[in-house]
Amino acid sequence: MAMCCMYGVAQAQTADKQWGVGVMVGVNQYNGDLGNAVFDFKKAFYGFGSLSLHRYLSTSFNLGIQGTSGEYGFLKNDFERFKGNKFDAALLLSYKFNNGYILKEDSKFEPYATLGLGFASHSGDRIIKGGDPTFPIGVGAKYHLNDWMAVQYQFLYSFTNEDKRDLQLEAGNNDRYAQQSVGLSFSFGGSKDADKDGVADKLDKCPNTPKGVSVTADGCPVDTDGDGVADYLDKCPTVKGIGEFAGCPDTDGDGIQDSEDKCPNVKGIAQFEGCPDTDGDGIQDSEDKCPNVKGITEFEGCPDTDGDGIPDSADKCPKVKGSAAMNGCPDGDNDGVADADDKCPNVAGIAANKGCPEVNEETKQIFEQALTGIQFESGSDVIKTSSYGILDKVVKVMQDNNGYNLEINGHTDSQGNVDKNLVLSQKRAAAVKKYLVDKGVSENRMTTAGFGITEPIADNNTAAGRRRNRRVEFKVNF
Repeated sequence: MAMCCMYGVAQAQTADKQWGVGVMVGVNQYNGDLGNAVFDFKKAFYGFGSLSLHRYLSTSFNLGIQGTSGEYGFLKNDFERFKGNKFDAALLLSYKFNNGYILKEDSKFEPYATLGLGFASHSGDRIIKGGDPTFPIGVGAKYHLNDWMAVQYQFLYSFTNEDKRDLQLEAGNNDRYAQQSVGLSFSFGGSKDADKDGVADKLDKCPNTPKGVSVTADGCPVDTDGDGVADYLDKCPTVKGIGEFAGCPDTDGDGIQDSEDKCPNVKGIAQFEGCPDTDGDGIQDSEDKCPNVKGITEFEGCPDTDGDGIPDSADKCPKVKGSAAMNGCPDGDNDGVADADDKCPNVAGIAANKGCPEVNEETKQIFEQALTGIQFESGSDVIKTSSYGILDKVVKVMQDNNGYNLEINGHTDSQGNVDKNLVLSQKRAAAVKKYLVDKGVSENRMTTAGFGITEPIADNNTAAGRRRNRRVEFKVNF
């Protein structure tokens, strides 16, 4: 019975209300040599009262002491009966099933099991007086009316080491008895609040909050901007930020908090206080006229790839060092014609000849001699051997002047068929080209054309005029 009371109080106890008392009433039911009255409520009624004091140990266990006092006996007939008074005291350990494993800790219905070690003292006229150790075990259940009071039923069965309290001396079986009881249990004690924030520890998700810090209903520090940094630690409590900067934001994620970032919405670098240098040339984008291409300070971030002091944007030859006079292009022979346009880049020339030297008088005389000096077999494109000398001089001119490109143009007089003359003039120009190629002049440096009778330079009505009109002309191109 005492155990029963203890358990009921225990069930009402929590980490907040760690102490409890119980008040119970019930019936002692004998089981021994005279018979068995356990759960037999038709037998004579032997009532008792009980008080208990208990302490919360954990969500699963309570420890308590309890005492019961009342009548004890059994009536089999007028001759086989006994009756007296019995006082019990016991230390009881109870296991609570509403511990979160079987039932929720806050369940209104709370079953339990208990066991312990006690002592029973017997007195009266029709009972053998004395005291016995007891070994109580039992079960019970409690129903919470509120957080401090509950109604309870308990069944407790106690074993003893004696067989003589029922006047049946050494009759065979040790005396045993059950206690069935009902009552009320009361829990008391203030809610445990280790950090003194006004939220009980059992509800406090942040039980170590510093003193004086404002907390939410669950006991955690207020975090107004919801950034995971509590207001009392947050230097920017109304703006969502990051822990690295004590709750202040770094909007562009460049590792520089917005308050120190001159470009808070664009990822930048510390060197420029959070502003970007996209091309990494050491000039921030806001001052860089070429922000996506690595450049130099002299040209406000724009490049000078060849290092000639002319920015690429104004340099016609940005990858080759040149001069301002040539718009950034080189002029190796210093003739005023950029190498890129100079057909003779290693020899000073004139612009009219694309950088090649002016055709000298000697060359002009050779080409003049060629007008009449190159002779062909009559009506044929076969060059006469007497022409080889002047042609060899042309070969020498071409070999000495690599910048020269040569036009070879054939002409005839007006004698004969016009169409045949045109074809003949073309063949004779081609024959001259072949001779020069055979002597080592690159074919790519020469072009040929035939004009027949269309471009006379003298009167075709005279023999002298026709002789002049039958000619091969050389024209230098660059």
